[in-house]
Order: sequence, then C-alpha cells, then structure tokens
Amino acid sequence: MSLIRLTADENFQNERLDKYLGAVLPEQSRSYLQKLIKEGNVLVNSRAEKASCRIEAGDQIELNLPEPEEPAILAENIPLDVLYEDNDLLMVNKPKGMVVHPAAGHWTGTLVNAVMYHCREQLSGINGVMRPGIVHRIDRDTTGVLVICKNDLAHNHVAAQLKQHSIRRKYVAVVSGVMKKEEGTIDTVIGRHPVERKKMAAGVKNGKHAVTHYRVLQRFAGYTFIECQLETGRTHQIRVHMASIGHPILGDTVYGSSKNPFHLQGQALHAQVLGLIHPVSGTYVEAVAPLPEYFQELLQKLAVRSCALKEKS
Repeated sequence: MSLIRLTADENFQNERLDKYLGAVLPEQSRSYLQKLIKEGNVLVNSRAEKASCRIEAGDQIELNLPEPEEPAILAENIPLDVLYEDNDLLMVNKPKGMVVHPAAGHWTGTLVNAVMYHCREQLSGINGVMRPGIVHRIDRDTTGVLVICKNDLAHNHVAAQLKQHSIRRKYVAVVSGVMKKEEGTIDTVIGRHPVERKKMAAGVKNGKHAVTHYRVLQRFAGYTFIECQLETGRTHQIRVHMASIGHPILGDTVYGSSKNPFHLQGQALHAQVLGLIHPVSGTYVEAVAPLPEYFQELLQKLAVRSCALKEKS
C-alpha cells in the first residue's frame, strides 16, 4: 500500500469525493477510485465516507493505493522507422497514434513493445520493466524522432544531456492564426492545471521553468507554419506555450479549439530533429525525421486554400 495525503482547496468546494479524486489523480479511473472508496481505502478527516460525500475546502483526505501488479510486457514484431542505430543508441521516427510506453489502456502496440522485439535483450533498465530504454517521450499524436538507450551507460549520458538542456531538439508545427512576429521566445513556468488536472498550464504556481524558441517558416490564410526549438522539455511544452500566446497548434483539441476543420488525428506537431553527443564516441549524432505524409498534405491544403481566398479578395 502507498499512502497519499491531500488537502482540498476552494476550487473543489462542495464537489463529490469521487469527482474530486478523479480531478487530482487523473491517472486513476473514476470507477477504480469509487472501488477504493467503497472498500474503505479513502478517509475524509479520518472517517470513511461514500463516493457521494461532498468535499469542503481544508478537508484532509487520505488515500491508500494498493501496489499495482505490473503486467508482463511482451516484445511485438511492429515495424520501426529507424533513423540511426549502433551498439548504444537507437533513433526512431515514431508514427502518429503510437503510445511510447505501456500504461493502463495501452499494454500492447506501444513503441516499447516494438523496441523490445527489435533490440531483443539489449536495452537499458534504469526506468524499469515498463519503460526499457526510454529516456524521454513525445505525445501519442506527435510524430518524429525519439532516442532509445541500449544500455545503462548510454541512458545516464543522454539523461544528463537532457537535464543540462544540451540536446538539440527542433519541432515543426502548424498553429492557428497568422503570427505577426518572425521569431520569438516564450519563457514561462509550466505545471499541472489547477482545476483541469489532465492538462498542463503556463504561469501556474510551483510550475517548472520552460523555454521555447520559435520562428515562422510560412504564413497561410488563418494559419502559420513554424519551427520550435526546445530549450527545456516539459510535458506538453510546445502545445501549452503556443496556446498561451493565442496560437494553439492546429488539431489540438485539448489546448485549442474543439473544431477540427482538416479532420486531423491530434495536433499538427512533428519532432523533426534530435541531436546529441554520443555516450561512447563523444561525437555529435543527429537524426532528422522527414515530414509525415499527413503533414505534407496539410501544408498543401493550406497553400491551395490561401490561394483560393486570395483570388476571391
């Protein structure tokens, strides 16, 4: 059992206990939390309550979480788009819709399942059996370059570069609105949204420092094609930063509009370049992931649309 202690704040005044827990613990399903409440594993001010119990600001909540049983993660023969590989590193071009590592609801078909088959037993074990070789992630619907570490030495070396912000990471994206400035830097803190706990937000209290540099590549009618270079690597950093300046990424229904005029599967965001110092040779290694087909088609549609609107005006 692991004990979680929480103090309800005014944002959750008069909220149901199960809904409150679902908001502050988004990684847990509501049905699972209701089960824990029913079994007496949740106390409010030292008393067991029902799921329908109403929370007041200042309430002390204790949650006993049983230790999860880790399922066996199996190697799967899933094709990989390999951009670079040697005895220490593997750089792959992750497709849209692929989850990086197994988790609830995604135990198969992940990048980890594919990498386990490709690399056999040659993967770092620092992040445990659920994330072998994984040193960083990108979102399920973000495409592009990821580096996999084949041993612990490589993992520690790459992790140190990530911590020092010395890895070169360039993304391209299509954002809503026509950006006026040719380039700029967004320098804020990013942390968990105070109310919508499944989201991140810029400028929140106790957030982590986040810096994104951007420049315009091409302007269209109502949209802008940009390049972003990460100085830090926070969760949803580019998505949050672009939304914070009024230019959410096209297709991002979490941080932008719920409308999806181009019928995209998630945000138009691609990790195009990743460069780092090799952990053994000490030389600079860089992988470039070409624009995926959906992204090329989107740019073509935007160009045609812009020309048509220009002719009408």
